[in-house]
Amino acid sequence: MQTKSNRDIGYAGETAVCKFLQKNGYEILKRNYTIRGGEIDIIAKKNDCIAFVEVKTRKFGALQCGEEAVTKSKQKRIIKTAQRYFSLLDEPFSGRFDVAVVEMSGEEIKKIKYYVSAFDASTD
Repeated sequence: MQTKSNRDIGYAGETAVCKFLQKNGYEILKRNYTIRGGEIDIIAKKNDCIAFVEVKTRKFGALQCGEEAVTKSKQKRIIKTAQRYFSLLDEPFSGRFDVAVVEMSGEEIKKIKYYVSAFDASTD
Protein backbone atom coordinates (compact mmCIF):
# COMPACT_ATOMS: atom_id res chain seq x y z
CA MET A 1 0.00 0.00 0.00
CA GLN A 2 1.37 3.38 -0.99
CA THR A 3 1.52 6.01 1.73
CA LYS A 4 0.27 9.48 0.99
CA SER A 5 2.72 12.35 0.76
CA ASN A 6 2.31 15.38 3.01
CA ARG A 7 1.09 17.29 -0.05
CA ASP A 8 -1.63 14.67 -0.72
CA ILE A 9 -2.68 14.70 2.94
CA GLY A 10 -2.83 18.51 2.90
CA TYR A 11 -4.87 18.53 -0.30
CA ALA A 12 -7.34 16.01 1.18
CA GLY A 13 -7.73 18.23 4.26
CA GLU A 14 -8.26 21.35 2.14
CA THR A 15 -10.86 19.56 0.04
CA ALA A 16 -12.73 18.47 3.17
CA VAL A 17 -12.68 22.05 4.51
CA CYS A 18 -13.98 23.40 1.17
CA LYS A 19 -16.90 20.96 1.36
CA PHE A 20 -17.52 21.99 4.98
CA LEU A 21 -17.53 25.69 4.03
CA GLN A 22 -19.82 25.17 1.04
CA LYS A 23 -22.24 23.19 3.19
CA ASN A 24 -22.29 26.20 5.53
CA GLY A 25 -23.13 28.72 2.81
CA TYR A 26 -19.67 29.88 1.70
CA GLU A 27 -18.55 30.40 -1.87
CA ILE A 28 -14.98 29.23 -2.51
CA LEU A 29 -13.18 32.05 -4.33
CA LYS A 30 -9.65 30.63 -4.49
CA ARG A 31 -7.59 27.68 -3.36
CA ASN A 32 -3.86 27.95 -2.80
CA TYR A 33 -3.64 31.68 -3.56
CA THR A 34 0.09 32.39 -3.74
CA ILE A 35 2.24 35.49 -3.93
CA ARG A 36 5.97 35.83 -3.36
CA GLY A 37 6.44 35.14 0.34
CA GLY A 38 2.97 33.87 1.16
CA GLU A 39 0.12 31.50 0.48
CA ILE A 40 -3.48 31.18 1.62
CA ASP A 41 -5.01 27.72 1.47
CA ILE A 42 -8.64 28.78 0.95
CA ILE A 43 -10.31 32.12 0.30
CA ALA A 44 -14.06 31.89 0.82
CA LYS A 45 -16.88 34.42 0.91
CA LYS A 46 -20.17 34.49 2.76
CA ASN A 47 -22.35 37.58 2.51
CA ASP A 48 -19.92 40.53 2.52
CA CYS A 49 -17.13 38.83 4.50
CA ILE A 50 -14.10 37.12 3.04
CA ALA A 51 -12.54 34.35 5.13
CA PHE A 52 -8.85 33.64 4.63
CA VAL A 53 -8.54 30.05 5.81
CA GLU A 54 -5.33 28.32 6.87
CA VAL A 55 -5.78 24.55 6.84
CA LYS A 56 -3.61 22.25 8.92
CA THR A 57 -4.10 18.55 8.32
CA ARG A 58 -2.60 16.07 10.73
CA LYS A 59 -2.52 12.31 10.95
CA PHE A 60 -4.13 10.96 14.10
CA GLY A 61 -1.58 11.06 16.93
CA ALA A 62 0.77 13.58 15.29
CA LEU A 63 3.38 15.12 17.60
CA GLN A 64 2.42 18.72 16.82
CA CYS A 65 -1.23 19.70 16.73
CA GLY A 66 -2.44 21.83 13.85
CA GLU A 67 -3.21 24.81 16.06
CA GLU A 68 0.45 25.03 17.17
CA ALA A 69 1.61 25.07 13.55
CA VAL A 70 0.00 28.47 12.86
CA THR A 71 2.90 30.45 14.29
CA LYS A 72 3.21 34.25 14.48
CA SER A 73 5.50 34.26 11.43
CA LYS A 74 2.98 32.13 9.51
CA GLN A 75 0.21 34.55 10.53
CA LYS A 76 2.26 37.51 9.26
CA ARG A 77 2.74 35.83 5.86
CA ILE A 78 -0.99 35.08 5.63
CA ILE A 79 -1.87 38.68 6.57
CA LYS A 80 0.53 40.06 3.93
CA THR A 81 -0.96 37.73 1.31
CA ALA A 82 -4.53 38.71 2.28
CA GLN A 83 -3.64 42.41 2.03
CA ARG A 84 -2.39 41.79 -1.51
CA TYR A 85 -5.59 39.92 -2.38
CA PHE A 86 -7.74 42.77 -0.98
CA SER A 87 -5.77 45.30 -3.04
CA LEU A 88 -6.93 43.56 -6.23
CA LEU A 89 -10.65 43.70 -5.42
CA ASP A 90 -12.97 46.24 -7.02
CA GLU A 91 -15.28 46.60 -4.03
CA PRO A 92 -14.67 46.67 -0.30
CA PHE A 93 -15.24 43.59 1.83
CA SER A 94 -14.59 42.81 5.44
CA GLY A 95 -12.17 40.01 6.10
CA ARG A 96 -11.12 37.61 8.80
CA PHE A 97 -8.53 34.93 9.39
CA ASP A 98 -9.83 31.46 10.17
CA VAL A 99 -7.96 28.25 10.93
CA ALA A 100 -9.21 24.76 10.15
CA VAL A 101 -7.54 21.76 11.76
CA VAL A 102 -8.26 18.45 10.04
CA GLU A 103 -7.52 15.13 11.70
CA MET A 104 -7.06 12.09 9.48
CA SER A 105 -6.80 8.41 10.29
CA GLY A 106 -5.53 6.48 7.30
CA GLU A 107 -7.45 7.81 4.30
CA GLU A 108 -10.41 8.99 6.37
CA ILE A 109 -11.18 12.48 7.65
CA LYS A 110 -12.01 11.97 11.33
CA LYS A 111 -12.59 15.51 12.53
CA ILE A 112 -12.57 19.14 11.41
CA LYS A 113 -12.08 21.82 14.04
CA TYR A 114 -12.89 25.23 12.59
CA TYR A 115 -11.81 28.43 14.34
CA VAL A 116 -13.54 31.61 13.16
CA SER A 117 -11.35 34.72 13.55
CA ALA A 118 -8.48 32.62 14.91
CA PHE A 119 -6.14 35.62 14.67
CA ASP A 120 -6.28 39.15 13.34
CA ALA A 121 -4.11 41.57 11.41
CA SER A 122 -2.97 43.33 14.58
CA THR A 123 -0.74 40.42 15.63
CA ASP A 124 2.74 41.56 16.57
